[in-house]
Amino acid sequence: MLVLGMMSGTSLDGVDAALIETDGRAITRFGRSEYRAYSGNEAAALHAALGRWPGEEGAAAAAELSVAAHAALAGRFPEAEVIGYHGQTLAHDPHGRGTHQAGSGAALARATGRRVVWDFRSEDVRRGGEGAPLAPFFHHACAAWAVSAGHLPAAPVALLNLGGVGNLTWTDPRIQTPEAPGACLAFDTGPANAPLNDLMRARRGTTRDEGGALALAGRADTAVVASALAHPFFDRQPPKSLDRDAFAAVDVAHLPDADAAASLVAIAAGAVARGLQFAPQMPTQVLVCGGGRHNGAMMAALGEALPCAVVPVEAAGLDGDMLEAQAFGWLAARVLAGLPTSGPETTGVPGPCCGGRISSPD
Repeated sequence: MLVLGMMSGTSLDGVDAALIETDGRAITRFGRSEYRAYSGNEAAALHAALGRWPGEEGAAAAAELSVAAHAALAGRFPEAEVIGYHGQTLAHDPHGRGTHQAGSGAALARATGRRVVWDFRSEDVRRGGEGAPLAPFFHHACAAWAVSAGHLPAAPVALLNLGGVGNLTWTDPRIQTPEAPGACLAFDTGPANAPLNDLMRARRGTTRDEGGALALAGRADTAVVASALAHPFFDRQPPKSLDRDAFAAVDVAHLPDADAAASLVAIAAGAVARGLQFAPQMPTQVLVCGGGRHNGAMMAALGEALPCAVVPVEAAGLDGDMLEAQAFGWLAARVLAGLPTSGPETTGVPGPCCGGRISSPD
């Protein structure tokens, strides 16, 4: 089927939408994609609602905003049969209050006149999983697609998504299904773009460090970096996940702007290096997707910190800007087919789990 995957991440910059043709197993083809940036007011409203749970101040407004923005973008894809809608993560506490992705898939179905698969994380959390990351099974399908297309060798590879939080999938495309033992290991690595974006918003009034220019002009404070990487999260065995603001307490207030940015980049890269030590074997390369791969300072820091090649995911014939949107399109098809969307080695759920809810326009 032709599915429209839609994703708005914790970077709070906008909505990605991408078509993918799939049966929820193999990827037949990738279709066109578009991006809708949030306005300044929209981003501010979503930012103000971070950390809020249903019924708390700002949460309902954020949900309505999310549905309206996604519906507007979905209208540009009339050919899509189904929509995979992630919603906007406002809070994530899998071993406490649960997980909260604002936005009703039922409302989006009514607004678009199409079936919507949504609420992908709640069932995994209900069963005792972390509820994140959810892209790993799709990453396995991408690796298998890239091997068949001649872009990758038939060997283990890692996909690193640098959004607000970093997450890494180690995957072996030689194993046929993603839920099979040894096919995937996935976990959040630590903070990625979120602390840097927040720094830029607070100090420079911009949404990000464009190209990593500010961080490249600074010098990381080794004491700040070492203190952040001493956090017990990095010693926990995966699977494991983080809330967007789990590292908000990292103190760079005393540092000049450039040094503060450089320190946050060094923390993000160091977090990935700490995480890679849990891989069953060293991957042939790390394929970087998400907004972080456009940050020259981030890519340079990763290249220095990791013991294997670090390249943009485009080297494997994939679209690093749209991979997460494509993932939720693929996952939507998978939910409709009743196939697992997560498993013990990706979220820590006790057994293979098919999450997601299905809403029709009526």
